[in-house]
Amino acid sequence: MPSTGKHIRTTVFTPRLQALLRDHRGEDVFRLDANTVGVAGTALTHQILSARPATEFERPTFKPLHGRSIPRADALKLMQAIGSDVRAALKKPVSETVDLSGEWPHVGHVYLRDLVLGGDPYRLRILMDRILELTPKLTWALIAAGAAPSVRLQPEASAIAKLTAGASTYNDRRYAMGMYRRTAAPVCFTISTLVANALWLGSPFGKGTSNRNILHEALRLLPPSWNILRNASPEYAALDSRIGPNDDVLILPLLSHRDPALWDDADEFRPERWDSINPGEQPGYLPFGHTSERCWGQHMVMPLAERLLDILRNDGLAVSPRQTTAEVPLAGLLGVFQVKVVRQ
Repeated sequence: MPSTGKHIRTTVFTPRLQALLRDHRGEDVFRLDANTVGVAGTALTHQILSARPATEFERPTFKPLHGRSIPRADALKLMQAIGSDVRAALKKPVSETVDLSGEWPHVGHVYLRDLVLGGDPYRLRILMDRILELTPKLTWALIAAGAAPSVRLQPEASAIAKLTAGASTYNDRRYAMGMYRRTAAPVCFTISTLVANALWLGSPFGKGTSNRNILHEALRLLPPSWNILRNASPEYAALDSRIGPNDDVLILPLLSHRDPALWDDADEFRPERWDSINPGEQPGYLPFGHTSERCWGQHMVMPLAERLLDILRNDGLAVSPRQTTAEVPLAGLLGVFQVKVVRQ
């Protein structure tokens, strides 16, 4: 899909994503396969997501870990810990030697890992490595090895590492390390992906354009959380006859965020549109989920992403003018990869 405006860049979606955009944009309900219905209409999306709370298997971060349920009280404690770590990171001065040029989103991911979790032991920080996204087996092999001895921390360790170090037995340490990755890694992954998307879509940015507007527009065109799954439930069939009692439902912000009925110039990167739009009230805009169950990480993502954009813009960094194409693979987070960022 070609980028529009002043930047001649082409965003290449994987065939399945391209087919969704080509065949179903503007539709409210459509069948994806024998057991799955796609939904992009704003009214039905609201009804479905309001019909019942997400089950533990539908929560992306806190679904059962190795068959062990994660109580909401434990999830809240983990989010409070990583939230404390993010607030502490935001208070740190920006290093004069930091260099965010290179290949994104990898560069941003490493910066965030070191900013938020830099005081943690290597066996915990290694769990943030992007290569672990390739296979769960590698992740659990590292966790199994790292959980053998007890975890010893330096005073500068993160709050979430301190929760992890509190586990006393091997099995509890293994579980705690799994939760460390589950809780901390999405912060680094999501923000680095979001900022890479923003760079690709619009850099170099005009001086008067706010970081907040840039990020909301990047979240619209390339929402890292591009779908919301709800497993088959009787409430959904009662809402619309096109949804069967055994159908899973896939809500698709990927489509509602580009629906021409909801957005002027739906495919164009126009950060200024957010001068007059309230993100929390805009129909069809779901970068952090529905009002009935917002993503707990929303208030960490935006401040850290704005910090990264500040550094990039102050250093005159933008996408290399030599790069005109970037691919968007079919992955857990929607985003461009291998974006070359250089000083202009």
